Amino acid sequence: MNKLIGIGAVGALVFATTAFAAGPRTDEVTQRDVNQQNRIEQGLKSGELNTKEAGKLEHEEAKIDRTEARDLKNGKLSASEQAHINQMQNRASADIAKDKHNAATGNPNSASSKRMQADVQRNANQETRINQGAKSGTLSNREVGSLERGQAHVDAKESRAARNGHVGAAEQGSIQRSENRQSRKIYRKKHN
Repeated sequence: MNKLIGIGAVGALVFATTAFAAGPRTDEVTQRDVNQQNRIEQGLKSGELNTKEAGKLEHEEAKIDRTEARDLKNGKLSASEQAHINQMQNRASADIAKDKHNAATGNPNSASSKRMQADVQRNANQETRINQGAKSGTLSNREVGSLERGQAHVDAKESRAARNGHVGAAEQGSIQRSENRQSRKIYRKKHN
């Protein structure tokens, strides 16, 4: 009987060690991406953020996505890599809060703001799909990394378009084409 309990204890220890060794979870990182995009979109809709501020925040999001892509390239996210990403996300979160509560405001009904709102909402949707794939296991960490590289590309395009405080129809068209490619890529990777 004591041997059976001992074997059970060793088995539980091995299981716990294996689960702990799996380390940081990719879905926690991607959930923060979703949250940040939703906060930027909400700020645009409320007028707390103007288009130029949203573009600057998208530039920061692009850096985070590129870091995630690089760190997940080998299929693993170490604790130190996750800590670095968390630090970047904390900084971005503080910048979102700062920009939402400064004196600068935007006109949520302007054509430029509406374009940016639509683009950021689409980013939030894409990040949600990536996060769902990470949680369900339909996306491997490598695939998540590859998709985050695509998200970084879209974020950077949005940032460049909003740099002057105005997103034109042609700029939005270019962004939408990139988002369409990214959407197809997410679908393919989730269903391969």
